[in-house]
Amino acid sequence: MNVIIRTSLLGYLLLFLAACASSTPVEQASQTFRHDIEGEATPWTHKTFDDEREKFTFALFSDLTGGEREGVFNVAIAQLNLLRPELIVNVGDLIEGGTTDEARLAREWGSFDERAGEARAPVFYTGGNHDLTNPDMWQVFEERYGRRYYHFIYKDVLFLVLDTEDNPPEFQRDFFRIRAEAIEVIEREGWDALPGTEYGRMVERKSGRISPEQAAYFREVVAQNPQVRWTFVLMHKPAWERPDEENFSTVEAALEGRPYTVFYGHVHSYQYVQRHGRDYIRLATTGGVQDAGKEMAVDHVTLVTVSETGVDIANLRLSGIFDKSGRIPAGGENLCFEAAICGGEE
Repeated sequence: MNVIIRTSLLGYLLLFLAACASSTPVEQASQTFRHDIEGEATPWTHKTFDDEREKFTFALFSDLTGGEREGVFNVAIAQLNLLRPELIVNVGDLIEGGTTDEARLAREWGSFDERAGEARAPVFYTGGNHDLTNPDMWQVFEERYGRRYYHFIYKDVLFLVLDTEDNPPEFQRDFFRIRAEAIEVIEREGWDALPGTEYGRMVERKSGRISPEQAAYFREVVAQNPQVRWTFVLMHKPAWERPDEENFSTVEAALEGRPYTVFYGHVHSYQYVQRHGRDYIRLATTGGVQDAGKEMAVDHVTLVTVSETGVDIANLRLSGIFDKSGRIPAGGENLCFEAAICGGEE
């Protein structure tokens, strides 16, 4: 008797599996989409739902600092919790930094960690020039978060997280001193004095650098992952803008022939360009100081959706994301997210 029951159950299971295998996409969709309308006329366009199995969305935020405007990043985290990305990445400048004071660095990183920890999704760190100003800050970063450059793979998508402050330690110490001297001049005479300082004339103020060792690491990562669906490259400064750059270009060469997108920051205004036939996108701010004279100086977050058909990128101004009550969360209604509208520098 038991044998007959098991055989019957096996038969039903085989019939069920055969029916599923032979069903059309529309019939499969109807298993979750149900209605009581009969006939060919329906009040919808089609039944091919945008529900690809491997589709996912991640978010980016950009520079917080260089004069952080209080409350903006808290609003962004609350809004990202409403948007529900699966993971969150950034392009650096997470603390004010620019110091060797360990107690101050501990306070600044502690403040950022606490606020980032409010996000529902995991937040992946990228170091910027404010975060990695000098070798002492390199050590603090490494003690708290591990490596300054790294990679990870999520749902067969490769993320490369670069350190564009990867100068020789002795150079970085001199750079830190020169930067500090320039800041003293700016505090006395204003930002118009910056171009006349040694720091203002340095290539490193605008463009980043990666070491030969870092470039070799990423070339190896790319070579070991030839079949990923897409590659995202995250960095703070645009390494390719450095004159006579030799290292990042080898990473670009390794990426040739595969789909990839580059996100970076540092300048505090949004810009889209194509390079090597790929999207290179400079994000603006998520709380950092803004220049009212720059049209695309705006606080925003970026949503990136990866699917079988490619990548879709949407930028959302913080001023336009409100909750079910019709209000910007976390006190955002009392903040300015765009200096050009507010009438000056925040």
